[in-house]
Parts: sequence; C-alpha cells; structure tokens
Amino acid sequence: MKYFAFLRSVGLCAALVAVSAVLSGCSKSEPARFRLNMLDMVENEVPPSHQQQIADILTAMYGTPDEPFVLPETELDLDLLKMAAGAVASDEQGQETGLFRRHCVHCHGISGDGAGPTAAFMTPYPRDYRQGKFKFKSTERSSKPTRDDLKRILVDGIPGTSMPSFALLPEEQIDALVEYVAYLSMRGETETQLARLLMDLGEDDEGNLEPYPTDPDFLIEEVLYPVVDRWLAAEDEVIAVDPETAPPADRSPQELAESIAKGRDLFYSNRANCASCHGPSGLGDGQLTDFDDWNRSVKEFAESHPDVDVASLGLLPVQTIKPRNLRQGIYRGGRRPIDLYRRIHAGINGVPMPGVGPSSPGLEGTLSPEEIWNLVDYVRAMPEEALSQPPKLPPALERERL
Repeated sequence: MKYFAFLRSVGLCAALVAVSAVLSGCSKSEPARFRLNMLDMVENEVPPSHQQQIADILTAMYGTPDEPFVLPETELDLDLLKMAAGAVASDEQGQETGLFRRHCVHCHGISGDGAGPTAAFMTPYPRDYRQGKFKFKSTERSSKPTRDDLKRILVDGIPGTSMPSFALLPEEQIDALVEYVAYLSMRGETETQLARLLMDLGEDDEGNLEPYPTDPDFLIEEVLYPVVDRWLAAEDEVIAVDPETAPPADRSPQELAESIAKGRDLFYSNRANCASCHGPSGLGDGQLTDFDDWNRSVKEFAESHPDVDVASLGLLPVQTIKPRNLRQGIYRGGRRPIDLYRRIHAGINGVPMPGVGPSSPGLEGTLSPEEIWNLVDYVRAMPEEALSQPPKLPPALERERL
C-alpha cells in the first residue's frame, strides 16, 4: 500500500496531462503547473523527451500545485500542505486554503523559483527554494534549516528586504507555509537529482537514451533519500553555543568595552578579514562585484551558453551582491547576539560570507568562540561608533584603497 499512490500516479500521469489539456480548452484559465528548472535541463543536456519523464516522475512523487502529494519517506505533513496549496479559498467554517498563493506566490512563484510576477522589481530577489539553500538559520553552513528557523523568518520577516513579517497569521497557517516551503525545496532538489541522473542512463541499440527508471524502490533509494536525509538531519546540526565561552549577561561596562575593542581589532585584522568585504568603515563598500550562488549560476550559465536566451528560461537578470552596511544596525538574519554569533561562526550559505568557526564539530576554526563573541560585540556597537577617525587598516587593504 505504501507505494500504491506512487505507482498509480506514474501510470496515470500521461493521461492526466492529456485530460488537463482538454479541460483547459473549456475553462477560463489553465490549472497551475510547476515549471521545470530549465537551467538544470539545458545545463545537463536533458532532451525534451526526458524532460517530460522528469515532469511525470515529479508529479508522481509530489503531486501538483493544486493537489500536493508526498511519499511517507519525506515525513512532510500532507494536511498542512493541502492548507497551503491550491487556489485561494475558504470554506463555510472560515478555514482558509491556498495560503502560499495568497501570501507568497507573487514573489516566490508557483514553483518556488523566486521568479514570481513582482520578483524582477526587488533587490535582492526573493529566495529560489529549489536549490535547497537557505541563508538565515541556526544550523551549520551547508545544513538545511530547522522548521523553527523557517518559522522565525515567516514571523519576523527579513529586515532590509521585501520579505515582510507574517506574525499576524494564525500559528497553524504559519506552520502550513513552513511545511510548503520545505515541500517546494525537496521537490526542486529531487528535480536536480533527476536531471543529473541523465549521465548514468545508457543507450539503446539505436543510440537513443534509455528512459528514466520508474521503479519506486530505485527512485526512493537513489533520488529521494539523498534529499530527504539532509532535511531530517537538520535538528542535529544546530550550531551549539558553549555556555563556558559565551559572555555573561551581567558584564560591567568596562568588560563590554574591552570585548568591543578586541572585536574591533579582529574586524580589521587579516585573520577575520571582515573589512575586505564590509569596507574600511563597515559601510558595505569593500567589494561590489561579487554574486550569490543563485545569481552566479545564472551568470556562469549565460557565459557558457551564449546562444541561449536566459530570459526565455524564466531566469531573472543577474544582480551583484552587496555586503551588509553594518553601520545601519539592520541584520537580515536577526539582531540577537546568538544570531550574529551563528552568522560569523558558519558564514551565510549561498553567499560569499565565509565562516570563521570550525567547519565541523571538533575541528579548530579561524577564530575561537571567545573571539567570535568579541566580533559580535563590536558589530553590535558599530552603529554607535564615530567615523571621524577611520581605523588603521592592514597593509593589503591599504594598498587596495590606493
């Protein structure tokens, strides 16, 4: 019974596509559809026939925007997904559905690709969930976020961006949106896995690629588990804070000032190297020509495929990434000391911001936990610091300014 819905969906997918095409001629609008990640399709040279097979497999494993479906191995809550999915509506009891389209789709798009109708007008662009990369979280750099991490972003929003707070929504609706974000991300990562699987497919006697395997056990073991396992591991990969190294809450003004001074020295040192990006005055003007992973992938794709119109693939124009202006006191990942500690410890996934803590538990980082706390204190103090006497920079940074 576990795979019955999966097998049934694979077998009926072609029929569903045909029925949808017929029905669309009789309705005012076509049903919502997930859009394939065409950058992956072109980059992995997936032919149209195999693109359709990927779409069929994804429909079997995840359903559609109107009718989500998940395999039990994902441990996703289907009831919450149904509340978030579909068209905007409410029943006689006032139970709302279609929450993602009501609140999120205009920025993040039906497919969660960050290319909704208003996305092109935003800096930075809304998050593309399909790569499974999340910037602001409590876990190690390459780890997935916990559900609490995603919930916190929804409740607090992201200061300095177009992402608002949804704190006024009922908790169940927030939980439904959190679950749907994880669902879109898992689906997108599964799509990428399927595109890369093309390299392992053989050819028939006529030199044509073999079709994708539709055996449920194979797809679950080789495609789904590598995606799901990392999401299930997130709770165990939260960056722990040793209370022995954390500053006490009752520090004296003198102790805090000493920590700020140490953090200031680290900020402009070659070890932490913060000023190389955030600028000699922390104004975010140290470098202005780099890219985050989402924009870099589009840039590199356009350079390697000059004959392809990237806009026709649903891709937005490339944006450079701007380091944070720390003098403003606006911290997108949260302003609590623990938030800043984790940003400095692990860096920010998907962007050039590196981490200075250990890359794995038990290893030694560039900075000690105590030194990271010193940096946290200095970063929090920067909005109050006078700029009339710029600090003396390391020689390498001084040469860059000449």
